[in-house]
Amino acid sequence: MRLIRRYLVAGLLVWVPLGITLLVVRLLVRWLDGSLLLLPEAYRPEQLLGFSIPGLGVLVSVLIVFVTGVMVANLFGRSLVSVWERLMARIPLVRSVYSGAKQLAETMFSEAGQSFRKVLLIEFPRKGLWTLAFQTGTDAGEAQLKTGRDVVNVYVPTTPNPTGGYFVMVPREDVVELDMSVDDGLKMLMSMGAVVPQGQKTSRQTDGIDPGH
Repeated sequence: MRLIRRYLVAGLLVWVPLGITLLVVRLLVRWLDGSLLLLPEAYRPEQLLGFSIPGLGVLVSVLIVFVTGVMVANLFGRSLVSVWERLMARIPLVRSVYSGAKQLAETMFSEAGQSFRKVLLIEFPRKGLWTLAFQTGTDAGEAQLKTGRDVVNVYVPTTPNPTGGYFVMVPREDVVELDMSVDDGLKMLMSMGAVVPQGQKTSRQTDGIDPGH
């Protein structure tokens, strides 16, 4: 019975990650294939070839992003973007959404940005309980001035779904910076602590007896 259980667990360790990966890739491809709807109906693959091509939307999306980057990298492209942003700034509701989204994108994708570059350890939701968090910034603006303390902006994700979570401002002296990468931090969160990054395991774990023996 123990041998059967061992083989079942070994099989699950192969198929569960593979199944989740295929599911995520499939959802991503389907979502990006929606970019083909931007094409006139007469030029869509279904009309030209008589059948759809899975994944073509991914190539189209990458091509659109690349061409856009090439265009805005020169003076003429930057001028067009400037005109577009001034237009967005004149629309009341759109102005707030566009401005916030632009600042978020610049923070996350800029090479000089600090967002999601460090994995932190903070006491949350109360003293004595530790949780992983990600640094999103070091400038808290008015909040920092009002408190009179040097605070760090952090995002505390939920587990196993890290897309939801909490934004908290923590005094810098209460933050512990970890050496693990953001990818390793996400793996640990999504596995609910079952996956510990290599090199981060304690001597108690590495010196223990293999549970399979």
